Amino acid sequence: MQVDVAITRYPRRIVCLTEETTETLYLLGEEERIAGVSGYTVRPPEARKKPRVSAFITAKFDKIMDLQPDLVLAFSDLQAGISAELIKRGVNVLTFNQRSVTEILQMMLTLGRIVGAGAKAEPRRPEMLGTTRLFGGLSPDSMSDFAAPWKRRGTCASRASDHCSRRQFFSRKCR
Repeated sequence: MQVDVAITRYPRRIVCLTEETTETLYLLGEEERIAGVSGYTVRPPEARKKPRVSAFITAKFDKIMDLQPDLVLAFSDLQAGISAELIKRGVNVLTFNQRSVTEILQMMLTLGRIVGAGAKAEPRRPEMLGTTRLFGGLSPDSMSDFAAPWKRRGTCASRASDHCSRRQFFSRKCR
């Protein structure tokens, strides 16, 4: 027996503990859902006006709880302690672990679907994965060498995306 379930309510109050998810929500036109951001968020500039609730491996739990989030977005095992504490407090937490161009794109597509904006992110996926101009001519397969310095420092490999604006991910300019 197949049961179809329609989601009628997407997360409305999202706390982003990393810049990547904040920027992705802005690019999808879903910035009104963002209730709080990491103190390291610099893009887009208007996101700096949102309440800052965390550093990269520390968080202001009371401030996050005051925002009454229905979803917190985190990154990797580096934020596992933050995620665990928020889960203990009854908050839904989704932790991404993007460490390659393909995984960055998958995170963006997944996040689009979670907020009901999947149609804005989905149609361009083949273009994004097929381009060699993305990230300064690097293909997804060659990104592991490029991202290695960030991995060694324990920083999100998606910092490599500084070489290609995420705005290009959602445009046809990356062809």
